[in-house]
Amino acid sequence: MKHTRRHAVAAALSLVAACSWGLAWADNYPSKPITLVVAYPAGGDTDALARLFAEKLATRVGQPVVVDNRPGASGIIGSAFVSKAAPDGYTLLLAPSTFSIAQLVLKTNGSSGYDVLNGFTPIVQTGSQPLFLVAGGGSNLASAKDAVAAATNGKTLSYASPGSGSPMHILGEMFARASGASLAHVPYKGVAPAVNDVLGGHVPVTFITLGPVAPYFANAKLRPLAVASARRSPLAPHVPTLAEQGYGGVEVTAWNGLWGPRNLSPEIVKTLNGHFNEILKMPDIVARMAVLGTTPVGGSADVLAKTNAADYARFSKVIKELGIQAD
Repeated sequence: MKHTRRHAVAAALSLVAACSWGLAWADNYPSKPITLVVAYPAGGDTDALARLFAEKLATRVGQPVVVDNRPGASGIIGSAFVSKAAPDGYTLLLAPSTFSIAQLVLKTNGSSGYDVLNGFTPIVQTGSQPLFLVAGGGSNLASAKDAVAAATNGKTLSYASPGSGSPMHILGEMFARASGASLAHVPYKGVAPAVNDVLGGHVPVTFITLGPVAPYFANAKLRPLAVASARRSPLAPHVPTLAEQGYGGVEVTAWNGLWGPRNLSPEIVKTLNGHFNEILKMPDIVARMAVLGTTPVGGSADVLAKTNAADYARFSKVIKELGIQAD
């Protein structure tokens, strides 16, 4: 009995010591460079946001914050890498909302994928992004109705997306169902190559976030046809919604958020969440995010967790109903 009691007391003391050490360690965080993983190529809006945030965070914490692009498989490769990293706060993930749904379309196995709902620690939702239907300047398409007309009566219209399983891919299939249009999905490895091929006239339209395409509106190299939100976006108030053009029930909004590996300590989450909430209020960051078609969100880590879970539940159903699979 005494032997058992001594072991119990020793175990309790060890636990207290470990907790105390963990708190002290978190108080010293960060004490070395932080890696911010982006699971897409350089040049896209997620990459641009990551570099903005990295610069501001580095200034605030007094340590370098290095952006590490790990593209492939619609973001699954980079996300899975972070899910397997040590939960010490030195390997983080800035992910778009493709994070929630890509595996539903690409069907990865356990070793190559990640647990969407339980495999990461949410830190902060950094922003939200309306999605747009955009046509190339040489396409002669001026509205969503024009796009539908070009994809009916035996004709098919190709559309570009940043990858299979992206919100843009899901939006394209939802629009096809709502409109009766025959659309052919052309997935790319990120935003930049998708936009480049629409600019080059290789693909007539794309479903995309605003930031990468807005600079081409003034010179008519690209033309916005519709926004896939319930109301017109204040970032582009002249662009009508899909519902205004007769295609109701087709509403998809993208987002981006900061994640750590599972079991990241609450103290580190609190530290990073606090820094990002301050960064998201900075006037230069707000202005730059607007250029990238993104509205700051912030708030507690629960905001990101709930957004992720809601998208996973909603799009699991949509993907099953529409039979969406990787191209």
